[in-house]
Order: sequence, then structure tokens, then C-alpha cells
Amino acid sequence: MRSHMRRSADPTVVLDARVIAGSGGGPDKTILNSPRFLEKAGYRNLCLYLRSPQDAGFESLRQRARECGVSLLEVADNGPLDLGVLPRLLEVCRRERVTIWHGHDYKTNLLGLLLSAVWPMRLVTTVHGWVHHTARTPLYYAIDRLCLPFYEVVLCVSPDLYQASLKAGVRRNRCVLVENGIDLEQYTRTLTPAEARQQLGMPTDRLVLGAVGRLSAEKGFDVLLRATAELVKQGWDVELWIVGAGDERTALERLREELGLASRVRLLGFRTDTIRLYQAMDIFVLSSLREGLPNVVLEAMALEVPVVATRIAGVPRLIEDGKNGLLVAPGNFLELADTLVRLLSIPTRRRQLATAGRQTVATHYSFAKRMDKVRQTYDRLLRRGPFHQEPVT
Repeated sequence: MRSHMRRSADPTVVLDARVIAGSGGGPDKTILNSPRFLEKAGYRNLCLYLRSPQDAGFESLRQRARECGVSLLEVADNGPLDLGVLPRLLEVCRRERVTIWHGHDYKTNLLGLLLSAVWPMRLVTTVHGWVHHTARTPLYYAIDRLCLPFYEVVLCVSPDLYQASLKAGVRRNRCVLVENGIDLEQYTRTLTPAEARQQLGMPTDRLVLGAVGRLSAEKGFDVLLRATAELVKQGWDVELWIVGAGDERTALERLREELGLASRVRLLGFRTDTIRLYQAMDIFVLSSLREGLPNVVLEAMALEVPVVATRIAGVPRLIEDGKNGLLVAPGNFLELADTLVRLLSIPTRRRQLATAGRQTVATHYSFAKRMDKVRQTYDRLLRRGPFHQEPVT
């Protein structure tokens, strides 16, 4: 009782830190939803973002934070040569009395290590995946792997990332599998596809394939466009909706024209109404070439949208082929098209997979269960109670 009273009067401060450009991605859904779960356990959870002052796209993340009831801490970051980032972060750590630094990318992992030399705090990180490949990312990911062994706890969202972290030198007793989770109260279907499309002002007479994600090469959206073209060639009256923003938009627009899909493919950009968009889809497609454990697949399954996904990283652990979704090889648009045809042909099969998908998320991937595991991790660091680590297979 006395311990609980102390925690309520003087809660332990956890600082989730992340570098961001634009509207963010899957990790931000986890970060922004975490405070309301951790506060029940006596933790004060702060969300801090390093961002460019010139980034107008950050306003969308502020809006998402307001919807979650979270106040963001923002620190200006003018790029790799901005040495002022460290003193600005140190001021935040001192002012907020940060006890646990929780990094979410290579830069916040490096900064956490440097700051811990002058401000005493425990170090935790989440490995979300090394999937976005640019000219600079090999260096960034190498820095991340060098930092990981110095962290007290490394949380991994999929088994492949768990194994990669061990190979990077993280001790097994510091490496924990904590897969992504979904808030089932928030992600519950309330509309039929026709009702959702009507609310969106979209035609209701076509079958809709949907995808959600950053418009970047590793998402394989070019493969999805080619599979859609194959479906149209075979006579299927389908549309493809892709929700998200990114550098590949111009290339995808060009490919859409080359494939004659101008009236069939909608690039919807960044949207805040994704729950309604999911409900408007007949099939959700993950065409990624590289991933960790994608939140978007969990969201679609929770909203009872049948899923076709590539057989990569943590996806086969989530989807049992033929039971709660269908799996295809990454990069093969003909296999993807054939699989979509099989599913489009049998509406009852789509309903079976949709029901099983929702049950999978409810049983194994609820956000509440995920956050309880994170809370156990923090408790172990502070010796508040036993920590039970499940074996990773």
C-alpha cells in the first residue's frame, strides 16, 4: 500500500522519444496511445518528438495527439549537424525529472546514451524495424545496432527483429518480444462496406481493394498496382485505394497512367479517417517487401476486413495462411493477383477470414495486453515486481 501511495504522489516519468518527419507512421500510434494505459499503473508518460521547425506536416501529428488527449513535447531538430539538440533535450530531462528514456529510432537511441552520461535515467528502446532504405539509412541503421547493446531493455515488435537484435550484441536477458497491439474498443466495425463508402462519398458498385502506408519503395505498392491491372485485364470491376503520403507518389501516379488505371486507383494521401476507410474495403492488401509487424494489418483484422499479405518478417506469425488471412510471396504481382481472384470469387470465404482475423487480434494482439508487458518491463527495471519473459520461437 505504501509503495502504491508513493507512486501516485510522485509518479515515475517515462519519456518516449522519436524523430519524425511529416505525419509519422505506425510507431506513433503506439506512442500516442501509451500514456492512458501507463498512467493507470502509476507512470507519467511523456511523448517527445524531434522535428524540423520547417516541417508543416507535423500539424497532423499534433491533431492525432489531441484526439488521444496527449500533450506533445516538441524539440527543434535542424538535422545531423544541429549540436543544440543535446542541451535542449537535457533541459527537458531535468525539468520533467525523467526516470526512463524510451527511444524509438537510431537517433533517439544515440541521444539517450549521450544524455544518460549527464542525467541519470534508465534506457529502454523499441526496435520497430530497419525497413526504409535510402542513401543514408545504412549508416543510420549501423549506428542503431551499435547503440542497442548499451540499452538495458530492447523491445522488439517481431521475432525477426528479436533475432537481429541478438546478432547486434544485445544480451538475451535484455531482449524482449513485445508485438504491436490494437485498441479493440477503438477498432470495432460499425458500418458495412456500402455504408462506409456512402459516408465517404465513394461509388458503392465496385469491389474495393485497400492499402495503408507510407508511399515508399519497401511498401511494394508498384506490385499492388500491377496486380490490380491484372485483375482488370481479367474482367474484374475493382478499385484500389492507397492511403498514405510519401516520396513515391509521383512514381506511383506515373505507373497508374502507364497501366491504364487512372479511373481505378485512388491515391488518397494522408487521412485521419482511416477507421472508416478500412470499413469501406472488401479486401485489405499488404504488399510490402520489408516490414516488422505492421500495425495496419492488425487494424484491418480488428475491423473485420479480410487480409492478403506478403510472407515477410512477423507477418506469418500473425497470419496463418488460409485460417485468418492469405499469404503470398513478396514482389510477385501475378501470385498476388491470383490470390485476390480466389478471394474475390467467394464472398463467404472473405467473411470467414474477416471473423477469424478479428478473433486473432482479440486473443493475442490487444493493446492492453501489449502495454501490460511494457509496464512489466518498467517495473522490472525499477524492481517493483517480477518480470515474466516468454520464450521466443
